[in-house]
Amino acid sequence: MDATLELLKDLTEVNGISGFEKEVARVIEKHLAPLTQITRDRLGSIICKKEGTSSTPRVMLAAHMDEVGFIVKRITKEGFLKFLPVGGWWSHVVLGHRVIVKTRKGEVIGVVGSKAPHEIKEEDRRKVIDIDDMHIDVGATRKFDVEKKLGIRVGDPIIPWSPFQPMANPKTFLAKAWDDRVGCAMMIDVIRKLSRTKHPNTVYAVGTVQEEVGLRGAQTSAAVVDPDVAFALEVSIAHDTPGFGTDEAEALGAGPAILVYDRTMIPNRNLLDLVLDVAKKKRIPFHLASIARGGTDTGRIHLNRAGVPSIVIGVPTRYIHSHTGILHRDDYDNAVKLVTEVIKVLDKKRVASL
Repeated sequence: MDATLELLKDLTEVNGISGFEKEVARVIEKHLAPLTQITRDRLGSIICKKEGTSSTPRVMLAAHMDEVGFIVKRITKEGFLKFLPVGGWWSHVVLGHRVIVKTRKGEVIGVVGSKAPHEIKEEDRRKVIDIDDMHIDVGATRKFDVEKKLGIRVGDPIIPWSPFQPMANPKTFLAKAWDDRVGCAMMIDVIRKLSRTKHPNTVYAVGTVQEEVGLRGAQTSAAVVDPDVAFALEVSIAHDTPGFGTDEAEALGAGPAILVYDRTMIPNRNLLDLVLDVAKKKRIPFHLASIARGGTDTGRIHLNRAGVPSIVIGVPTRYIHSHTGILHRDDYDNAVKLVTEVIKVLDKKRVASL
């Protein structure tokens, strides 16, 4: 594996649902400590300062460290785990999947239980089972106390089990937590590139916490950084699978997505035009996208103090908010290139014009 694949593997295989992001922060620190000055806010977001030729403008790159997962709600007398979703889940994609329960004694493997099809009534086959009606089986038996033996407690985090895997098409990768470990990787690779060239600003690469439950780390870290301009580095939703039609531009290999709208923010128009101009000048493929029912960290960042010109750049990804997603290496590389090239032209005069 090359350095980027190793980075993607490191970040997607580490576990960190909302509120439990410390392992992810350690991976980011491992890669960026030699290149940046590292601090943290009081919620746990990691802030990595990369100085350029000027202390201003302050450019914030936000990538959230948390992934969607679950949390132990209750342990039944038989030893099965009832659980709550952390972040947005569609019940259809939960049944039958392996999970990891993080306990004070270590990791415990489990599976979301599902009935054998032979025992499901015809009228029930068409229903979506609510997560409240599901359970996790960690190998419970009558004489095995999972609380005492395994140390499982109410409130323990539960994470999808899904190792990183390059696919038969070597440009595509399968993994959990692309939302938003791909953004964390982009952030690291952008800083690596900037460390080898001049940039007329100071960049703050921020791994935020608790994005999936309300953009919380974005708000606190923006208060610390006080950025002049901000980028959310994210996934975007690929529309090139059956059920979306054939005329959607947002497809694997179509280049990074530049968001023109989401539920929490409308991007600064001048910044949008600048990003598009840079992409065209550098011949970086891209497409414009929107998200009707979701938001990103810029939803909070762009409201910091008097306002922050902000935009979202994402990598098209299939099957987000499930146990396993797929993305394309070219889209990732082009997203890193685009963000890097835009930062290189963000001097005081340019940012003032936004």
